[in-house]
Amino acid sequence: MFDALLKVSNTYSMVVGFAVIGLIMWLSYWLSAKLTSGRIHGSAIAILCGLVLAYIGGIISGGKHGLMDLPLLSGIGIVGGTMLRDFAIVATGYGVKVEELKKAGFVGILALLLGVLSSFVAGVAVAMAFGYTDAVSLTTIGAGAVTYIVGPVTGAAIGASSEVMALSIAAGLVKSILVMVATPFVAKYIGLNNPRTAVLFGGLMGTSSGVAAGLAATDPKLVPYGCLTAAFYTAAGCLLGPSLLFLAMLAITGQ
Repeated sequence: MFDALLKVSNTYSMVVGFAVIGLIMWLSYWLSAKLTSGRIHGSAIAILCGLVLAYIGGIISGGKHGLMDLPLLSGIGIVGGTMLRDFAIVATGYGVKVEELKKAGFVGILALLLGVLSSFVAGVAVAMAFGYTDAVSLTTIGAGAVTYIVGPVTGAAIGASSEVMALSIAAGLVKSILVMVATPFVAKYIGLNNPRTAVLFGGLMGTSSGVAAGLAATDPKLVPYGCLTAAFYTAAGCLLGPSLLFLAMLAITGQ
């Protein structure tokens, strides 16, 4: 039986990779609905499952690429590779209309920029507290605090190690979960009860999954407004991370 599965995996590795990821996604969204009533988004649970499975795969295989080092699951390396990742980011960017952002006004754009910069600074501060001093690592982890997509994209562009990129993903995941869980509890204290504040909230927080799930738990009518500016957040982070933010860290650290 195992030999037959291995033969199928070797022949249709990409299909097997999609099937495994699809199963994880289905399970994650089921857990989100049944155990958290949707307060923790399924995408966050799926990312957490992926990190755990990658760690387990690395221990079992003794390799450095997680589940990809297991012959039966080698196709995950194709599905999770940089080509499809960058394709997904570009596809998301093409789905955004600049005209929609203009409706948010200058305040929405300002919130977007402040959200990216504040998250980046917070991520850099945490990275420095744990002993990182070089510009590449600081920029990558700081970008991960922006979102768990911006981190690896920035890290790949500036030559960060896989360990640092993994930390950047973890930082973004923690932020996403915190936004999901905390939003309903702090909404009344920050006036998050109308479309305008939802637009500002989406720009400041940025993490699309976190903002969508948090606003859905607060008031489903606010979700489109929060996602309006959050949709531009990842694109702005991917643009600023490997360019201006990296150059700024080089100027500050000198290495």
